[in-house]
Amino acid sequence: MKAFIFDLNGTMIHDMDYHTRAWRHLFNHDLGGHFTHEEVKPQMYGKNQEVLVRMFGPDRFTAEEMDRLSLEKERRYQQEYRPQLALLPGLPAFLEAAQQRGIPMAIGSAAIPFNIDFVLDNLRIRHYFRAIVSADDVTLSKPHPETFLKAAAQLGVPPADCLVFEDVPKGAEAALNADMPAVVLTTTHEVPEFNHLPNVLHFAPDFRDEFVRGLVEA
Repeated sequence: MKAFIFDLNGTMIHDMDYHTRAWRHLFNHDLGGHFTHEEVKPQMYGKNQEVLVRMFGPDRFTAEEMDRLSLEKERRYQQEYRPQLALLPGLPAFLEAAQQRGIPMAIGSAAIPFNIDFVLDNLRIRHYFRAIVSADDVTLSKPHPETFLKAAAQLGVPPADCLVFEDVPKGAEAALNADMPAVVLTTTHEVPEFNHLPNVLHFAPDFRDEFVRGLVEA
């Protein structure tokens, strides 16, 4: 592979449970819902506005209301997750090794810039990435391939030469739709949930995995 593209939440940091809890609090305490954790978890993909539409229908909120609720949710998530903020085990060494080998890297995430900046700046890893594609940069969310195709274009690497790191089926499906192979981090979903995706090369709990380390070792 000539380039790496990383999803962010659940792939570089183990934070998806914090997102689920923040959404559930917003849904139930602020919006009068009665959702369980198990009902909210499968909806943790795509843009925040799309999550709100999936949970409450297309006519409940104005665009302005969805933007406000999205920011409220992210502020709550950041407040709760900040003490735990850390890269997945092995990822600091992986990023450094990839950079030393001259492998260009990008982030392709459905997160808003507010959350991407929260991770990159607090962990001081922005310098590793030549391209960042956020929710604000695309029209169509994963599983549409737009996010990953834009990242590849910004890196100047053909899609088929990009390896995607993901943690959710919709993200791995987006990689498939972009003609990109994927490595799945099993932080959030079980292996059988990806059985329908032929582009998944490997499953790993974190970046200490032997296969993953082999991607940047001579």
